[in-house]
Amino acid sequence: MKNTNQSILHKDGVSYVLPFILVTCCFALWGFANDITNPMVKAFSKIFRMSVTDGALVQVAFYGGYFAMAFPAAMFIRKYSYKAGILLGLGLYAVGALLFFPAKMTGAYYPFLLAYFILTCGLSFLETSSNPYILSMGSEETATRRLNLAQSFNPMGSLLGMYVAMNFIQAKLHPMDTAERAQLSPEDFVAVRDADLDVLIAPYLTIGIVIIIMFLIIRFTKMPKNGDKSHSINFGPTLKRIFFMHHYREGVIAQFFYVGAQIMCWTFIIQYGTRLFMSQGMEEKAAEVLSQEYNIIAMCIFCVSRFVCTFLLRYLNPGRLLMILAIAGGCFTAGVIFFQSIWGMYCLVAVSACMSLMFPTIYGIALSGLGDDAKFGAAGLIMAILGGSVLPPLQASIIDMGTLCGMPAVNVSFLLPFICFVVIMVYGHRSYKRGMY
Repeated sequence: MKNTNQSILHKDGVSYVLPFILVTCCFALWGFANDITNPMVKAFSKIFRMSVTDGALVQVAFYGGYFAMAFPAAMFIRKYSYKAGILLGLGLYAVGALLFFPAKMTGAYYPFLLAYFILTCGLSFLETSSNPYILSMGSEETATRRLNLAQSFNPMGSLLGMYVAMNFIQAKLHPMDTAERAQLSPEDFVAVRDADLDVLIAPYLTIGIVIIIMFLIIRFTKMPKNGDKSHSINFGPTLKRIFFMHHYREGVIAQFFYVGAQIMCWTFIIQYGTRLFMSQGMEEKAAEVLSQEYNIIAMCIFCVSRFVCTFLLRYLNPGRLLMILAIAGGCFTAGVIFFQSIWGMYCLVAVSACMSLMFPTIYGIALSGLGDDAKFGAAGLIMAILGGSVLPPLQASIIDMGTLCGMPAVNVSFLLPFICFVVIMVYGHRSYKRGMY
């Protein structure tokens, strides 16, 4: 096998460089949406004076949109094309982002959840289209490496999302802490709330405009029709066929737990760090800002590790590397649980290095050999993103307990990501034993 970029992005003498670049830009765009959202759990909890559990409804709405729209997206793509799916996804993404303005005008929490849901219906179309589209842009032998390369640009969007969340939202919210807000009169609360919502919606309105521009660029660019030969929708037989494949069925389960682990580790690093730094005498606002800085460091490590792991895939079986990183992730998560010092935060940051490979590798292994069924197979894997909707509220409910078994509940709550890494380790081991790739 050749290891040049040309071999990765060529097939039958056709170059996929420009389409690859445009679709890869979409990876960065949904990375931005994912990671500007994680800190919003804390922001909405503060703005509306809610518990962590209520704030985590942001993640329920966000990842619920992925779940609800995955198979409708697959059927739409099967009937039309990958390009059509990407365009519809970008359109819904833009609409959801722009709906933050009318949501702000209501002054209520739940319209924001509706905006998030519509936005992520668009992301569901984008991911259901883009991941298998990238897999089709070259030979099957280099498919997982190609998807890892495209996914390497996802954390770049995530980094930008975190940066915007920290510097253009969290840093500009009213400095009044949670306890002080609870003492406000109804009139003062409304004034502070509305000022904070003005700050919060500005980045979403901006990204909505950026998405419209991206929509127009792709709309008027000629894109390849790989995998668009069959437009028949044999929904039942196709699902039965692919779910009888062990590597696919187990891949959906592994992806559910991976996304849950990722969202838990990146969402609740704020709560973990805030408790840790406040226990050292720091004020809540400063503790939140410092925690977000650690979150950005974690994403930088994730980004670098994605490129390193893509390189290692030239020499290591994907299943074996997945297993090794899941074991390391479990060990670091154990440190998060049992250390009640800065070392726990260091372990939580290090977990991101282990997670970098997981999503695209599970995706590539699970879709191996599915052919045109990859469109529906991709939908199942996108539905598995529901793990990001189901598991974070469970962790939030543990955090709200305050203490558990004589330990800070926020520490104990990371038992859930630990379990997730065990599941991923098993999948990696089984994939390696089956000789996938």
